[in-house]
Amino acid sequence: MEESINRGEFQPNLAKQTSLRLGGSFKSTLSGRSTPRNSPSFRRQNSGRTPRKEGRSGIGGALWFRSNRLLFWLLLITLWAYLGFFVQSRWAHSDKKEEFSGFGTGPRNTGSDAEQVQRRDLLASDHSLSANNETDANIALSSKTINVVLAKRGNDVPSHRKTSSKKRSRRRRASKGKSSGKLKPSTDVKDADIEEQKPEIPTANGTYGLLVGPFGPVEDRILEWSPEKRSGTCNRKGDFARLVWSRRFILVFHELSMTGAPLSMMELATELLSCGATVSAVVLSKKGGLMSELARRRIKVLEDKADLSFKTAMKADLVIAGSAVCASWIDQYIERFPAGASQVVWWIMENRREYFDLSKDALDRVKMLVFLSESQSKQWLKWCEEESIKLRSYPEIIPLSVNDELAFVAGIPSTLNTPSFSTDKMVEKRQLLRESVRKEIGLNDSDMLVISLSSINPGKGQLLLLESVSSVLEQGWLQDDKKMKKVSNIKEGISTLARKHRIRKLLPVLKNGKVVSNDISSNSLSRRKQVLPDDKGTIQKSLKLLIGSVGSKSNKADYVKSLLNFLEQHPNTSKSIFWTPATTRVASLYSAADVYVINSQGLGETFGRVTIEAMAFGLPVLGTEAGGTKEIVEHNVTGLLHPVGHPGNLVLAQNLRFLLKNQLARKQMGVEGRKKVQQMYLKQHMYKKFVEVIVRCMRSK
Repeated sequence: MEESINRGEFQPNLAKQTSLRLGGSFKSTLSGRSTPRNSPSFRRQNSGRTPRKEGRSGIGGALWFRSNRLLFWLLLITLWAYLGFFVQSRWAHSDKKEEFSGFGTGPRNTGSDAEQVQRRDLLASDHSLSANNETDANIALSSKTINVVLAKRGNDVPSHRKTSSKKRSRRRRASKGKSSGKLKPSTDVKDADIEEQKPEIPTANGTYGLLVGPFGPVEDRILEWSPEKRSGTCNRKGDFARLVWSRRFILVFHELSMTGAPLSMMELATELLSCGATVSAVVLSKKGGLMSELARRRIKVLEDKADLSFKTAMKADLVIAGSAVCASWIDQYIERFPAGASQVVWWIMENRREYFDLSKDALDRVKMLVFLSESQSKQWLKWCEEESIKLRSYPEIIPLSVNDELAFVAGIPSTLNTPSFSTDKMVEKRQLLRESVRKEIGLNDSDMLVISLSSINPGKGQLLLLESVSSVLEQGWLQDDKKMKKVSNIKEGISTLARKHRIRKLLPVLKNGKVVSNDISSNSLSRRKQVLPDDKGTIQKSLKLLIGSVGSKSNKADYVKSLLNFLEQHPNTSKSIFWTPATTRVASLYSAADVYVINSQGLGETFGRVTIEAMAFGLPVLGTEAGGTKEIVEHNVTGLLHPVGHPGNLVLAQNLRFLLKNQLARKQMGVEGRKKVQQMYLKQHMYKKFVEVIVRCMRSK
């Protein structure tokens, strides 16, 4: 009502102002208008002044807001977005994420600092060891203790140290003052999923050995190449590429740990994507450190593990489950969509009875079972017969393969080779990598480095391996360095070992009192040091053992504690022990090693992906005579086998002694193993078998 009155008063005044505009003088009023001085409306007691002021501040302000509210909201949204990006940036790069409420100001960690190599002691006290059987194992190394903690985290990101910027600055200045021949202490371990180690750990030898690696930066510097530089690796002309092109696949991961099954599924997803397929991943447990790697490879992970994943799977051409642990998801999926059973290929990678019992109710419902080795297939078929389970089709066998990245570094032809990165060039770079890593670890040319890379648990047999190594190191056989026999008497000692291992053809033989080669070229002999010195010499060799993977999510805390207790009781053995964190950058470790040991117990290793990787790098393999290992390792040709359990300790120790004394035998076994990998265990071999499986499953549903 008041607004209409004001409008009524405004119109006559406007008419008067118009008629007087040419003759009268003007003066600005408080309302902002120009009114003639002689106008009747120009009076101090003008009743319109106050309403105009109120209208300007009240109604006029409302009108201004209405006409400009779009601009107002745009400004508000822009400010809010800027604040959000600022907060996200500070969160992503801050070292104090737990204290982010104060916007931490700690310096950023660069990728190169995160993976710098440092030699550290593994020191521990029993009171600092605690375990929680329902959660993951992480090893926290400190200056005096090693804590084996099973702590469940809210996310899968390795925790960061809480250190002030001043302390970090002092540490960086101190590291700069060290000799240039040593690498800076690492401040973080990228993608290793281990608890952070404090930088005050002494470099002197401690009770449990030394922590070394990972060597990612060393690989990048020497090889001048990293997995991040990889591009599409698909062979577009192959049957596999033609078969999967434009098709949709669902891959089911049971977890994301850096172990055989998740790594194999990740590489399968990568190959499918590079060949033009559409791939989605269902991850039942995000335990492990592969989530960032999946994101880097652009593998889409479905957030939902139930309804959404089921509906997505129904639209797919094929569902591939990569572990017996996927039984729960398969059961629910088939219960929800019974017709979906004809789309499921179950690639089972375990070989223990508890995994069979977990999955037996769904084995006869899926389209096809796929196993890794003949021994695993026979064992599961035997269990199925005992439980009267009739499968829908006979299982297929698809062994694992050496991925293109490792084959490339090993000098085996792969899809990553280019004119500037030929196989010969990579062999040269691998030798440089070997020398650099061994120097960082502190090894001499005469040292034999034995490595064993896997999660640390009883099934992998690390404690039995330590016992065998200790029997070699502490019996005085190496420390006393018995004087070698004269050349005329050497033949008898060699013959004894040759009869033991049936590899006389691999050993140097005697002719006219001189050491010559039987199956190895004289040029290779001339490049090596003489294995059997004259009567005045002694064996100046030592045995070193590197165990991985510290901090793996699959480690068993109690078992790790038993290893540490053993080393505490055998201090001489601990001086020859190295540990390395869990990491996907293993080419440097294979390059630096001389022998690989796979000491899996029970039914043995299902297949042993690490076995073929070691063979690709020319390493002889010492393995248990069980499971898939005995199918891969040809005794006395590509390696040496020993029994499982404690009876195998003595044989394993004898095999270690034998390879320590005979470099030529090591080399020839490595050459034979490398040939076998090139003939049977490269990527093209695995995907050729996958073609047969996919054709059978898609023929009829």
